[in-house]
Amino acid sequence: MYDNVLLTLDLNHPISWRRALPEAVALVRASKGKLHVITVVPDMGTPLVSGFFPDNFKEKALTKAEVELQKIVDAEIPNDIDVKQHLAFGAIHEEVLAAITKIGVDLVVMASHAPDKMREFLVGSHADRIVRRSPVSVLVVRA
Repeated sequence: MYDNVLLTLDLNHPISWRRALPEAVALVRASKGKLHVITVVPDMGTPLVSGFFPDNFKEKALTKAEVELQKIVDAEIPNDIDVKQHLAFGAIHEEVLAAITKIGVDLVVMASHAPDKMREFLVGSHADRIVRRSPVSVLVVRA
């Protein structure tokens, strides 16, 4: 069914993955596939904004994210699940889309908040961008 399932995690918002993680685990378990868990540390967006951050911001942010991701994997993913962790830095939707191709994912599982029409009109949502551009199926679990 699914050899490689990619689960996206927002480390700052556990509600964003608490419902999606069990769905991903169930799919991986049923298909005897591998679970790939990714978290993306967002970049600063523009060079102007990045000038306000310390020079080693990226390295510190990735190190902290790696520790937090490991804690979640250890606490939340059952031992019988084959899991691999992935970290990225950049635009969330771009990094997730790149991981889909790089890993060879069959399915993406991610959570999304209930739609807020004004916010989506102004800035869009990560889930929407991923769903529209993904070369594979995306299961969006409402948080």
